[in-house]
Amino acid sequence: MKVLVTGAAGFIGSHLSERLLADGRQVIGLDNFDDFYDPKIKRRNITGCQNNSNFQLIEADIRDRSAVEEATTGGIDTIVHLAARAGVRPSIAQPQLYADVNVNGTIVLLEAAKKHNVQRFIFASSSSVYGNNKKVPFSEDDNVDFPISPYAATKKACELICHTYHHLCGIAITCLRFFTVYGPRQRPDLAIHKFASLIEQGKPIPVYGDGTMMRDFTYIDDIIQGTVAAIDKAGGFKIYNLGESRPISVNDLVAKIEIALGKKAVKEHLPPQPGDVERTYADVTKATAELGYDPATNFEEGLAEFVDWLRHEGLMS
Repeated sequence: MKVLVTGAAGFIGSHLSERLLADGRQVIGLDNFDDFYDPKIKRRNITGCQNNSNFQLIEADIRDRSAVEEATTGGIDTIVHLAARAGVRPSIAQPQLYADVNVNGTIVLLEAAKKHNVQRFIFASSSSVYGNNKKVPFSEDDNVDFPISPYAATKKACELICHTYHHLCGIAITCLRFFTVYGPRQRPDLAIHKFASLIEQGKPIPVYGDGTMMRDFTYIDDIIQGTVAAIDKAGGFKIYNLGESRPISVNDLVAKIEIALGKKAVKEHLPPQPGDVERTYADVTKATAELGYDPATNFEEGLAEFVDWLRHEGLMS
């Protein structure tokens, strides 16, 4: 099997690429090394893959039709589309950029999949599509017509576009709604990475609101297990939640990071941020039944792995 992974040098993409290579699959990685965060981090992420003869890296933007054409020519079986302009809060400041990258980039990839008869297309969606859904846990059958950030709206839009291409072209498409993924290589702007780095340095951490906001933190290994299962079992048009199904409040998160680091946090309380949902909470019944998804890493174990990685890599500053 030959797989195109977009965003291959990112947090999730680099882990997935390594897993696919370990399974004996050929991987073409597409990444533009955007400066949303330091591109050197992404180049370090992908080093292990580049030492494998079954891996090819193409440095390009997903909106670049000629580059995507190059990447999908030559017997691609599966596209795993992870690349996106990330982040809820920045999307409020740059909505046009987010729409262009996330929506138009996805269409470029779907057009290539149609042209080259790609059998499977896996799209990385987000728990943010649920908005401030009042019913918990969040189910794939819930109404997701009320996103509260441009980022979330682009993910919902891409799910709809994916359904359109499945209907018109017969491509097997699976949309995976990831719930707050963490672990080694997590982006430095995300809460666990940011909080751990600041606490380690004795600097204040920003806590927006009263700290009761909750997130369903999901360890990277569990996300990769679910994604690989989605590749292997793709058929029709499907949407799955991939989460841990054990939400943790920001206050509890900080306390657990303090224990993992052996240091106390200095909290800087700030007003709630526009676009941030009150909670995320995944119902993974469907993914468990149909994909064999089994999130096995409890939060304390996953957090310890993350802290070990962060200290070992010297990325606290």
